[in-house]
Amino acid sequence: ETSSFIKKVGYNPKAVAFVPISGFNGDNMLTPSTNCPWYKGWEREIKSGKLSGKTLLEAIDSIEPPKRPVDKPLRLPLEDVYKIGGIGTVPVGRIETGVIKPGMVVTFAPSNVTTEVKSVEMHHEQLTEGQP
Repeated sequence: ETSSFIKKVGYNPKAVAFVPISGFNGDNMLTPSTNCPWYKGWEREIKSGKLSGKTLLEAIDSIEPPKRPVDKPLRLPLEDVYKIGGIGTVPVGRIETGVIKPGMVVTFAPSNVTTEVKSVEMHHEQLTEGQP
């Protein structure tokens, strides 16, 4: 039943780990549970082969992080813009694709405003470049 739903929404059921859990009792969360003897574990297919395990933690740990799209053009949706006295205008956002470095000239759409990047910071820490 769950496999057919996963398939309907566009996922490959063979690539998804199904783990019966009880957060209340802690069943199959961190360690295998004795409360479901019918459960033999999960197995999922990835490009380099198959992965298997028994717990939710193992299933989460088996997820490969997506490749960062640094080779694509810069896309940085703005979340806010601050005007700070003595510093200037500070646009704030999350880099979705590409790389931003101090000295780069960027153009903001749709206003077509062009400016030079003076610095790149994250959580008040100076960075040599910003990536997704």
